[in-house]
Amino acid sequence: MTAGDQARVTVGVAVPPAVAFEVFTTEIDLWWRRGPKYRHLGGKCALIAIEPHEGGRVFETLGAGSPAQVVGRVLAWQPPRRLLFEWRNANFSPAERTEVEVTFTPAGSGTEVTVTHRGWAAIRPDHPARHGLAAAAFVAMLGRWWGEQLSSYRLRTRTTA
Repeated sequence: MTAGDQARVTVGVAVPPAVAFEVFTTEIDLWWRRGPKYRHLGGKCALIAIEPHEGGRVFETLGAGSPAQVVGRVLAWQPPRRLLFEWRNANFSPAERTEVEVTFTPAGSGTEVTVTHRGWAAIRPDHPARHGLAAAAFVAMLGRWWGEQLSSYRLRTRTTA
């Protein structure tokens, strides 16, 4: 994967890395924004979860008894410093995938959390996931999308401090 095919966003949170990792992973449904812009299943009642181990699913569901829509797999589970997972948009073919790496680095009395979403060079330029944008504009849009997510995440960490 090349440097030009990724978006990277960093946020500081006022909790130690172990807490930051825990909130990011086990409380993901509480901070991940809702609605069709953020959830494959759209709506306010779609739940998102990460199974806490390598090979675990990143998935959405509409609740108990509802089938899960797998959007990726955990590639690396290294609490409290690193999480790497595959990410597949709902309209990806079986061979299409991107990766999301999340690092948790001690910074003063808190943690610097960096999300790097990469692998977009392997997704064809006219793919619907790119919203008709050229590469640079698409990566900028993706960075803003992750920025919105991490703003919500930072607010969630404040409730655990």
